[in-house]
Amino acid sequence: MKNFLKYTLASVVGVFIAGFLIISFFIASLSTMSSVLENPTPSLKDKSILVLKLDQSIVERTTKNPFRFLRYLKFYSSEEIGLNDILDDIKKAEKDEKIRGIYLNPVDLNCGYASVEEIRNALIDFKKSGKFVYAYGETFSQKAYYLVSVADKIIMNPQGMLEFKGLSARMLFYKEAMDKLGVEMQVIRHGKFKAAMEPFMRSDMSAENKLQTATYMNSIWNQILSGISKSRNISIDKLNELADGVTTFRKTDYLKKEGLIDTMMYKDEVINELKEKTRIEGDEELRTISLTKYSDVPATTDGMGLAKEKVAIVYASGEIGMKTGGRGENIDYEELSRTIREARKDTSIDAIVLRINSPGGSAYGSEVIWREVKLAAEAKPFIVSMGDYAASGGYYIAAAADTIMADYTTITGSIGIFGTVPNAQKLLKDKIGVTEDFVNTNKNSNFLSVTRPMTQFEKDYFQKYIEVGYDTFISRVAEGRNMSKEQVDSIGQGRVWSSENAMKNGLIDLYGGIGDAVKLAAKNAGLKRYRIVSLPKIKDPFEQILNELYGNVRLKILKGEIGSQFKFYEDMNRLSNMRGIYARMPFDLEIN
Repeated sequence: MKNFLKYTLASVVGVFIAGFLIISFFIASLSTMSSVLENPTPSLKDKSILVLKLDQSIVERTTKNPFRFLRYLKFYSSEEIGLNDILDDIKKAEKDEKIRGIYLNPVDLNCGYASVEEIRNALIDFKKSGKFVYAYGETFSQKAYYLVSVADKIIMNPQGMLEFKGLSARMLFYKEAMDKLGVEMQVIRHGKFKAAMEPFMRSDMSAENKLQTATYMNSIWNQILSGISKSRNISIDKLNELADGVTTFRKTDYLKKEGLIDTMMYKDEVINELKEKTRIEGDEELRTISLTKYSDVPATTDGMGLAKEKVAIVYASGEIGMKTGGRGENIDYEELSRTIREARKDTSIDAIVLRINSPGGSAYGSEVIWREVKLAAEAKPFIVSMGDYAASGGYYIAAAADTIMADYTTITGSIGIFGTVPNAQKLLKDKIGVTEDFVNTNKNSNFLSVTRPMTQFEKDYFQKYIEVGYDTFISRVAEGRNMSKEQVDSIGQGRVWSSENAMKNGLIDLYGGIGDAVKLAAKNAGLKRYRIVSLPKIKDPFEQILNELYGNVRLKILKGEIGSQFKFYEDMNRLSNMRGIYARMPFDLEIN
């Protein structure tokens, strides 16, 4: 009876909260709908400046939500912004006569370096229009500095701080924690570099893992140095010297002397200079518009929107086959393969760009997607555009494309697979006091149990299965890249590469961002006028908002409770939901 009352009360409270949210949503919607209809787009005055704070998580894409006005009321918080919106708006501002320049004000950037590189390149193109790019900050993280280094003028608060110290990759290890819990992770893999399960097998990085990490980290760092060197006219040797000495707590006059920034000003002085720059006189306010609001301003038409021909961008973001939530996007391989198939059969779509930002995931899911990529590439021009990551399963699904493009700081490769079977016998017996026994009809009826160690038969059998999967993987790559299986194996073995390394060993064809991939796809299809369609279609807006409301509340409560340990929760949650064999990157990489 006690439990019945408890669960009944919980259900009533849940229904009440859900009802309250829905009613509140509609009240807020109705109360603002008239004003939204009267003023459907934000007001943009002449001599305006586009402000890029970029203080939200940057994901591959967001959509134009018809209920987006609610974010202005703070009814729900949109904590994500799409890279697609950022790039589109910078391009739009380049042609917008009312926009005089861009003002950068990032503290840090919640995205990978390849995404930063794409934004940075868009700003370089923007400057070619003759418009200015100014950057100001009280604090710049190293990643933020890489972005703002492209600005015409970098201004810091006199008491500001700039981080410049080189890159560091952190990997967390859970073996000792698992030992204390009494759980052994039994791992079968192919590839001496396939370190995906090292956190559960070791207490430190293997020599092979350190080698591959150092190789691609140095490649990425050299690209960052090259970009800053070109923009700031500082030699790479000097930049390395500054990084070795760490600039984090250096005074701003030192930063200016070394050429990292141009000058020091307080915010009011920056505003006055920008007013002069945009010819705003007297006491009139500086005219600015945020990126969020500028997204709602219609672009100046160039006729492209009337084109019948289409280039489809198919987005593949997150872990393949994972639906556990937590770190944002995941790839439903059934949905993605269906989307590619429909784009192939759609006669109004002349070319396809597959945008991949994935560390991999399910080997089976990767194979399902690969098949549809192969069929689509045989039917029409098919270009892959790699984002921050396109590794392991993320590379698997790219292999059959006509052309593979990557940013200079993309991480790719990791051609290898692994499988894992946890053994929780000690947890059950020694920690909890639970034992078990079996009655089998056949010798191996209790095949791959999670409550005991693997037998030699199981290890050998599982290893053969992994070897077959690996052979299939390298065969797909060999076919798509016109290599022999032996060549692919020599650069495979689970090794992770930077795009610079991948270009040398033949895993990618060209450097470029998603815009370059679209242009190449259109060129290969013989298109001069075309419009872009984004796939898969975004969920129904109302459902999306309710999901965001629920997800934000749930995750914020959990993050508030466990703080910095939230990452451990996500890792363990992902691990507990793994099924089958995986083609995945060695670990969740944090480059700082």
